[in-house]
Amino acid sequence: MDIKWKNRIKVLGWIVLLTFGLSGIVSILENGHWYFKKDYFHTEEFNAEFEEFINYLSISEINYLSKDELKNNIKVSKEEIEEHRTRYGSLSEQVADIKSQYEYQIDEAKAAENEDVVKLYEQQRDAKIKDIMENFKSDEHIEAKIVKEKEKQVNNFVKERQRFLSDYDPKRLGFNYYLVDLNTKDVYSNVRTVDRPEDLKGKSNLFTREYSSSSEEGNLVINEQDFFTDYDYDEYLTQNTKYLQGIITLPKEGSWLQKQVDDFEKRQSFFYGISVASILMLITAILWGRRLHPIKMITSSDKKNIYRKLPIDIRLGSIVICMFFALMAIVMNAQNYDHLAFSIMYSDGLFEFLITAFVVGITLVQGVWIYRDVNNKPLYRDAFIIKSARWVYRLVSDAFYNRSVGIQIMLLLLVIFLSGFGAAVVFFQPMAFVVYCILFLFFTLPVLIYLFKRIGYFNRIIQHSKELAAGQMEQDLPHKGKSALAMLAGNLNLLKYGVKTSKRAEAKSERLKTELITNVSHDLRTPLTSIITYTELLKSQEVTKEDQNAYLEIIDRKSKRLKILIDDLFEVSKMASGNLELVKHKVDIVQLLQQSMAEYNETIKESSLTFRLATPNSPIYAHVDGQKMWRVFDNLIGNALKYSMENTRVYVSVSEENEKIIVSFKNVSKYELGGNFEELFERFKRGDTSRHTDGSGLGLAIAKSIVDLHEGSMDIDVDGDLFKATIELDAVI
Repeated sequence: MDIKWKNRIKVLGWIVLLTFGLSGIVSILENGHWYFKKDYFHTEEFNAEFEEFINYLSISEINYLSKDELKNNIKVSKEEIEEHRTRYGSLSEQVADIKSQYEYQIDEAKAAENEDVVKLYEQQRDAKIKDIMENFKSDEHIEAKIVKEKEKQVNNFVKERQRFLSDYDPKRLGFNYYLVDLNTKDVYSNVRTVDRPEDLKGKSNLFTREYSSSSEEGNLVINEQDFFTDYDYDEYLTQNTKYLQGIITLPKEGSWLQKQVDDFEKRQSFFYGISVASILMLITAILWGRRLHPIKMITSSDKKNIYRKLPIDIRLGSIVICMFFALMAIVMNAQNYDHLAFSIMYSDGLFEFLITAFVVGITLVQGVWIYRDVNNKPLYRDAFIIKSARWVYRLVSDAFYNRSVGIQIMLLLLVIFLSGFGAAVVFFQPMAFVVYCILFLFFTLPVLIYLFKRIGYFNRIIQHSKELAAGQMEQDLPHKGKSALAMLAGNLNLLKYGVKTSKRAEAKSERLKTELITNVSHDLRTPLTSIITYTELLKSQEVTKEDQNAYLEIIDRKSKRLKILIDDLFEVSKMASGNLELVKHKVDIVQLLQQSMAEYNETIKESSLTFRLATPNSPIYAHVDGQKMWRVFDNLIGNALKYSMENTRVYVSVSEENEKIIVSFKNVSKYELGGNFEELFERFKRGDTSRHTDGSGLGLAIAKSIVDLHEGSMDIDVDGDLFKATIELDAVI
């Protein structure tokens, strides 16, 4: 046998030792926590069984209370009564809240002249108010309601306890126990013939666990609260921890655990033997590898050059697959060690081990061969997948950039190809000439006519594009259907109209800029002129003290007015530039709107307007910046107060539809809004075109900017003098 074959055999032997050692190490890591125990009764499996029995014993006997006993133990504290009484605020707040909930509904029913519905709503409202008032009068009234709630919880607790006890496996009740409560001296035992714990000791027990009272650590500690941690039943569980002494045994005769004990001891002995052998083989493989140098032998193989001709991505994919199968094979071998299914002496186990060694060897060889090429970046540029993907993507994307065009061309080519194929068939089979002529007349000829018409239409589009480039925009291209050429013709027509629209928009933009400058100058100059005028008057020596105070008050008011205008201008500029930061939280929109309305309570009472607020009974949450969204509501309410016609109603409502929050403000304007109401969102635009009011003209612009920053929408509708602003936000469930 030559030297090469000897070296190959040595490398194969080294791989076998390495595979066995690695499989053993994985087995130790995977199963060591189970077998490195004194005996079966120190394993997690038995401890779980024993702990479950203790739980069963505690719930079924030691801490057991009947339903009636639990209900008799129900107590209601003063803190609970007070919490229930003031859960939703003070008496006045709760009554006001109930009245506001039914106010809108009663008004709607009255408007519809439905007296029955009005009475029904009033009865419901009065009943709730009476119940709330009774809560603040009598502790017994609240206590009775709390007791009913707790009785329902007791019923649920009893059902949950019964379910736990009924689900327990009866065969696991083979333990004998004799336990004594150290505090109450109560005895718990399932062996009637035993009068003391020592009587349960003996060699006939498979398992014995004693609890001594000499120290607190030596007692059995039971707290029922540990067994129902997933439920809110703390009030009905045993509050005091119980300390018990005694003994718990498991008789050997007929025990359901004997088979597990015997099986564990056998598997533990085998596991120790396999683990020691695996460690020795791994050490042998390491020491032998230092002398054998298997990596150098694999690197010097002439098969490496053949392997390197494969593209880098194919090699990487191959080694990843091999690594996966090698890992799976090693893990399966480790599991075989655990279940006694693996043994070199058995043919099945030997075959599985050789397959594992083969996969490990293939993975190792590929890893050594590809090691130096992994960091070679130019190799990745020539990867088969990358080159193929680029070529196919470019080809398909260009052909099907417009899907309909690509499909039509493919169908046309298919018809032409079949026509040519049919002509070849006719050449060899003249009898098919009649069939070919029929197919040509009904399929090929219509396709050719359609193709020539499309080419002519395409030429007209090219000519029209030349005219557009020359500035001739009078005639439209005809476009019918949804074909690519029709879409192209339609886009050219839209492009022409877009140019015209752009020119009109440019003219409108210039007009708005002029109006903006004019409005800014007017709104800033008016208070500034007043400040300058009254400052000059203050310089006069003939001004009396009363006039000075009056002038100073005017200057102060106009200065504050000027500061508000400048602050609003800076804020709207900051929003337009995107520099405004939002601090979002989960906010109740209903409560936020109610707070905003509350800020204007005095102003609303002094005005001649009537505000109608319609909100749902339950909160509606959104993820918003509460301070900024309050500013939106504040601006809209302020606008309603400034610009609404006297002695009219203002309707404000909140609703949730399809996971969207809809906030609506409706009022009748005292000024004519005109047809171009969309310009109200422009800066310094007002419904009061004469600009007699104190508004800055930035309120709606600021409100819309804030809503846009929250990824919501704000729309304005005008129907005659009816003004409606609608805000839409995403709801949080």
